[in-house]
Amino acid sequence: MALSLAIQGRARFAGLPARSTLARWVAAALDGDAEVTLRFVGSAEGRRINRDFRGKDHATNVLTFAYAQQPMVTADIVLCVPVIRREAREQRKEPRHHFAHLVVHGVLHARGFDHDKARRARTMETREVAILDRLGMADPYLPRVPGR
Repeated sequence: MALSLAIQGRARFAGLPARSTLARWVAAALDGDAEVTLRFVGSAEGRRINRDFRGKDHATNVLTFAYAQQPMVTADIVLCVPVIRREAREQRKEPRHHFAHLVVHGVLHARGFDHDKARRARTMETREVAILDRLGMADPYLPRVPGR
């Protein structure tokens, strides 16, 4: 498997995972060759992109722009750092694990997976859980117990 990975905006945010870690997370969600760009953005840019492309006037955690699945996955994945960090706090998740989950989630969208219907959501979530388990991370869909 060949992965061409571009990373944009990472230097703007302290404490983000290393390039090698991000590449490992992206690769874990792939099943073939890919050209992927991960773009880390703040709330204003995240809101603008979500508004302009999805008609939703708020920043969201991850947006995937999938351009091709064959002969290779080609996609841009936009990760809104403040939203992801806020969600991790609110959900009592390890921020690194939440970032990993959303990178995997974005790559699965690029591969054609979706969660628009219950059956498709179960399929996508099952894949996410299995990938994260292989990466040594907990099921992101299990409820968090306060203090743990």
